[in-house]
Amino acid sequence: MNAKVYSREGKETGDVTLPEAVFSVSWNPDLVHEVVVGMQANARAGTAHTKDRSEVRGGGRKPWKQKGTGRARHGSRRSPIWTGGGVTFGPRSEKDFSVKINKKVRAKALASVLSKKLVDNEVLFVDSLAMDEAKTKTAKEILTALAKGTGQESLATKRKNAALLVLSERNLAVEKSFRNFGNIEVAQAKDINPVDLLTYKYVVVADAPASVEVLEKRIVPATPKSK
Repeated sequence: MNAKVYSREGKETGDVTLPEAVFSVSWNPDLVHEVVVGMQANARAGTAHTKDRSEVRGGGRKPWKQKGTGRARHGSRRSPIWTGGGVTFGPRSEKDFSVKINKKVRAKALASVLSKKLVDNEVLFVDSLAMDEAKTKTAKEILTALAKGTGQESLATKRKNAALLVLSERNLAVEKSFRNFGNIEVAQAKDINPVDLLTYKYVVVADAPASVEVLEKRIVPATPKSK
């Protein structure tokens, strides 16, 4: 299967061959949901921490004697029902939220999302986004030209989570040029995941052949050499 490749000016320059194992996988919402929830759980820092009654300050002596005062009996100011006392069932930093996600499951979810976005015309392939110097004005012109040339007008007008720019390798000039846009994120093909893809409406794949090759290597395991 092939897809159109556009230039920075939004003009069609050719096509790129897409591996079916990456861009022609059936949509599997249950699998994608499992992977996304697992990745979000793994990203939790788990730093929220409250002190229980054994950790709070005070409570060295009984507030008042047990009987004869007419007041309810209390043994310690550390009690959770007292102001400044311990917290009952509060979050503890020792809790582990991590979830194991198998490599094959993660790869299949990535391919499923890429295939779904391709079917929905939300994946755009560009021959190159290379720049001699970082310049936001140039980045804006590129977005506008791509939006017009591909017919995806919301690429340039969507205010939040418009596009994820995928590079075959790191390019500081491109990163610096697009980082002033709050609705654009730049990432390398070796680092993207289902959460990133689902966060943004469009996926703009720069250096199309090289980036597709990187994605294919991630999703399709290499065949071991026979001895």
